[in-house]
Amino acid sequence: MKEALLYVKKEEKKVLCGLCSHRCLIAGGKFGYCGVRQNKDGILYTHSYGNLVAANVDPIEKKPIFHMLPGSASYSIAAAGCNFRCDFCQNWEISQKDEAGAGRDPLYVPPAKTVSEAGRSGARSISYTYTEPTIYFEYSLDTGRLAKKEGLYNIYVTNGFMTKECLDALKGVLDAANVDLKSFSSEYYKKVCKGRLEPVLESIEYMRKLGIWVEVTTLIVPTLNDTEDELKKIAVFLAGIGKEIPWHISRFYPQYKIGNLPPTPLGTLKMAQAIGKAAGLYYVYLGNVPGEGENTHCYNCNELLIERTGYFVKTNKITEGKCPKCKSKIHGIWE
Repeated sequence: MKEALLYVKKEEKKVLCGLCSHRCLIAGGKFGYCGVRQNKDGILYTHSYGNLVAANVDPIEKKPIFHMLPGSASYSIAAAGCNFRCDFCQNWEISQKDEAGAGRDPLYVPPAKTVSEAGRSGARSISYTYTEPTIYFEYSLDTGRLAKKEGLYNIYVTNGFMTKECLDALKGVLDAANVDLKSFSSEYYKKVCKGRLEPVLESIEYMRKLGIWVEVTTLIVPTLNDTEDELKKIAVFLAGIGKEIPWHISRFYPQYKIGNLPPTPLGTLKMAQAIGKAAGLYYVYLGNVPGEGENTHCYNCNELLIERTGYFVKTNKITEGKCPKCKSKIHGIWE
């Protein structure tokens, strides 16, 4: 347990947490919505600092991050907890701490050891993933600072519900993020995720302003967020911020609290891909459907640049950040 950052002391020993956009006002002895930040006698503490429930070496493509060091390994860690309650969560056993029987026994790992293990593994980056990294922000910040000194990149796989204060603290430490833009409907966020849409949109824009490389993932859930109109709104929004933002359109499979819906039809995914390209997005990918829509093509001449099979890179023709055929700049972090 460690004193948290980004909070304000209030009257009657209450505290106002400024880490995520819930901005919980927490009374003495109580926890915030995330379940890991607790007010003890007017001081906010985090229970997630260094208490890892996962540590693995993954392909960076699994995040998914396609436009940063393709084919490299990313040392991937998680602490328990989340500030959303998504009905389709694939990692609910570790993200939803209030679920009966959920969670794993954490293992305390100091930041220096995580960085050391990442270096020893041959990874070129550390990904804060599986659960919501905002919830273990202090640990990711300390670890990230050490990682930068060792030449490692830092990646968030996030729901994007953090505050600007949180992102300001991460400036210069966080190199890239894959943000889940789960829908373009406020009602969907409220009902299915127990969150709000607008802060996520603001985070995507603000990350870009801070120089963080951003990729976006949308899980398409049949009958819930799969209309042509909604998908067009997402694509137009992203293109309005930057046509070079990679959009990962991911296939839903029944899990957790949504077991009654079928997997997303391939036709729906391809419709979304066509919508993204029609909106002007340069890079639109399909996820959870190996063999379909994984490759990177030049947006200018359509040259095949990166050929992927599942999470693995077969060929990479990008040279000095450019298409070898037409010399167009291919956006991302390549070295």
